Amino acid sequence: MSVFDVKSGSSPVILAFPHTGTDVPGDVWAKLNDNGKILADTDWHIHEMYGDLLPGSSLVRALFHRYVIDANRDPSGQSLYPGQNTTGLVPDTDFDGKPIWQDGAEPDEAEIKRRYELFHVPYHQALKAEIDRVKAQHGVVVLYDCHSIRSHISFLFEGKLPDFNIGTNNGTTCDPRIEQAVVDVCEHANGFTSVLNGRFRGGWTTRHYSDKANNIHTIQMELAQSSHLASETPPFDYDPAHAAPLRTHLKTILQNIEKIAFDLAKGN
Repeated sequence: MSVFDVKSGSSPVILAFPHTGTDVPGDVWAKLNDNGKILADTDWHIHEMYGDLLPGSSLVRALFHRYVIDANRDPSGQSLYPGQNTTGLVPDTDFDGKPIWQDGAEPDEAEIKRRYELFHVPYHQALKAEIDRVKAQHGVVVLYDCHSIRSHISFLFEGKLPDFNIGTNNGTTCDPRIEQAVVDVCEHANGFTSVLNGRFRGGWTTRHYSDKANNIHTIQMELAQSSHLASETPPFDYDPAHAAPLRTHLKTILQNIEKIAFDLAKGN
């Protein structure tokens, strides 16, 4: 099976999708329990929703499911959110804290290492190669990491998640103009809610690749799935009409980020 898909563009903006993949190798699928086979924690349909919003942007997408291995987790296993419930490099549970593996079939250290080398490493090699290519072309990169999650998950957070969850690891991963441009659109998006560096402050991808001194800027957007899905339960269908207002705001966000990137490339 293919591990990743890359669409190289002409823009300084790269869209990354570490969690939209649903491919699971047969040997891994056989170890999942019935709950795990629902693949509930997928970032459903967002690669389709973002795909045409910024012509010229590069797209890098992991095709494997996060239950195989999570492409947005630190390979060392260190938690991104110490003291809070979360899932690891290869999760033991879903986002509700329920087991996803059959009894006795949980991946051991050797299996996790095998999956890391087969899936995690190639995806990040592809992403790094695209970052290097865009940086060489433009002198600047904005890596926009695309995510979505169910709006109510008591195991991870209280209440309902805002529609837009912007993550810059407390302002450390990108130029402040990029952060502010995203915040401005979200705050003025009628009928939508937003937060900056709330429950989701930017995952491993956002933190790992940020290098502001060398004009590599990163930002994460976590969308509540209630903003664009027909239902947050199986079969997790996409609702184009419901998603249309959201897509309008996302398009503006990406266009504004691209303008700032070109300014940064000029030294402005």
